[in-house]
Amino acid sequence: MVKMIDYGNMMHDAMRGLIKTLLQNLATAGELPGDHHFFITFDTMNPDVEIADWLSDRYPDEMTVVVQHWFDNLEVTDEGFSITLNFGDSPEPLYIPFMALRKFVDPSVEFGLRFEQSESAEPQDADIETLPVAAAPMHENAEPSDKPKPEAEVVRLDSFRKH
Repeated sequence: MVKMIDYGNMMHDAMRGLIKTLLQNLATAGELPGDHHFFITFDTMNPDVEIADWLSDRYPDEMTVVVQHWFDNLEVTDEGFSITLNFGDSPEPLYIPFMALRKFVDPSVEFGLRFEQSESAEPQDADIETLPVAAAPMHENAEPSDKPKPEAEVVRLDSFRKH
């Protein structure tokens, strides 16, 4: 039997680790630097998600929260994070496991990750798609190019997997 390297799940774990480290840094600092803010979309049907009943009624499949000016009680574990956010002047605690994440975006720097779930795959076999990121010169003295930039291309990891 030939063993294959499971690049898809390795990438999946790495991207969740990036978000975990980012949130741990935020918890330590207590505030976001500069104009950074996060849109975090998660699967509200994940059995480990903990949100108020009125939120799960309003968002039965997925929900996007914004972490920006006001947040409280951010705690990060290996499995997920808890945070208190403001919904209509009402603080609500949430617990979001990393396995429930669907999208993570920081629009201030045009960075984003999307965790796509294929219909036949288990959540741990989810595909990862990186969202387009703005191109920036590698060196501070680099000259901007007048050449038109090519359209962003999305690469799906499942196209490289053996089925």
